[in-house]
Amino acid sequence: MSADVDPITLAAEIGRARAAGRTLPVPFSARDPLTLAEAYAVQHEVTAARLARGERIVGWKLGYTSEVMREQMGIDAPNFGPLTDAMLLANGAAVPATALQPRVEPEIGLRFARPVPLDASIPEILDACDGAYACLEVVDSVWRDYRFTLEDNTADGSSAAWVVVGPELPLDDLAGIEVELSVDGASVATGRGADADGHPAAGAAWLAQQLATHDRAIEPGDLVITGGLTRAVPLPAEGWIRATFHVAGHLLASVDVRHRGSTPRPIRSGR
Repeated sequence: MSADVDPITLAAEIGRARAAGRTLPVPFSARDPLTLAEAYAVQHEVTAARLARGERIVGWKLGYTSEVMREQMGIDAPNFGPLTDAMLLANGAAVPATALQPRVEPEIGLRFARPVPLDASIPEILDACDGAYACLEVVDSVWRDYRFTLEDNTADGSSAAWVVVGPELPLDDLAGIEVELSVDGASVATGRGADADGHPAAGAAWLAQQLATHDRAIEPGDLVITGGLTRAVPLPAEGWIRATFHVAGHLLASVDVRHRGSTPRPIRSGR
């Protein structure tokens, strides 16, 4: 690690900005070179501060597993960040008042019942799961206007903020599940489970390998959200966003998130 990069100092800068309710206008990489390993070291310190406040890790998020998200953000490789219990929201919940610049993307989440072996195949990943879930991730970058490199985004936990966990999805054809994202009732984007690197479980296999290099692992009970299936869209003030998951026109699940000032909407649970 470069002597010019102090992960504790950089993590504290992120923490102070979020505590003050402000974004950071200049990414770390625009000041000094930052390697991906150094970025994960900063992320580790940011997470350590959250754990010191009493939060606990309940899973992981994957970033940039779909081409549409890589194109939107100008990122050419995946990354990951931790999920804590403070990040979990119920279906239909409002984002907390601490949100800086929230955007929302639909994802498929995998809940694990057993440890994931290294170099696991997609069937082995699915065999280790006890369920798949319709999810909305609310990302909330500390970098103003979402202007960052992969390294800056990684330092900030891959923009992880909150996850709305919706109804369960069938595990038998996750790649074939279709999703529609709507804002205030108007459709804005569509995608498929296969848009996450061919299959949502593919990212979990990559994650298991990456965590092993950090002396971590996917643990029983962990939730892994496997990457945005459409572009991320801003959560409008006084508005709400819904994702519907379906196969061949059959509704499987619906999951909502709303701005804290908006009126709750009826939620269709699916199946």
